[in-house]
Amino acid sequence: MAAHTYQARIHWQRGAAVFTDNRYSRAHRWRFDGGVEVPASSSPYVVRVPLSDEHAVDPEEALVAALSSCHMLFFLSFAAAKGFRVDDYRDDAEGVMGKNPAGRTAMVRVTLHPRVVFSGERLPQRADIDSLHHRAHEECFIANSVTTTVDVEPVWEG
Repeated sequence: MAAHTYQARIHWQRGAAVFTDNRYSRAHRWRFDGGVEVPASSSPYVVRVPLSDEHAVDPEEALVAALSSCHMLFFLSFAAAKGFRVDDYRDDAEGVMGKNPAGRTAMVRVTLHPRVVFSGERLPQRADIDSLHHRAHEECFIANSVTTTVDVEPVWEG
């Protein structure tokens, strides 16, 4: 795959806050090249409400979502190539903050819990699904870009 640059515009404004007293809003906007704008903020676990916007996406949630989304997109592609028809894919992904081996606060583990519903004449067996998840994890650009442990624990409904 050829190198490609991805961009996101992050925009924050001070507004009427003093700022130097460290009591300013962490709410800001993410804008992506397709025009989508997302409300963002620090996590309310890191900076308390009202200085954080609990309804906005925080960077930690975004990392978990990016890992889950990347895995899903590869899984869907590989399932289609094998002739398995996916009707529904959902993942209740979880990220855990903690201390990494260097003693720094980091996302130390992300666990994906993909639940996939198939239909059609050709249904996968457990080994097929495990293989698809393994391959998706190995190929996921985002998983290959982070140092945190990323686990995949598919929810089997066979």
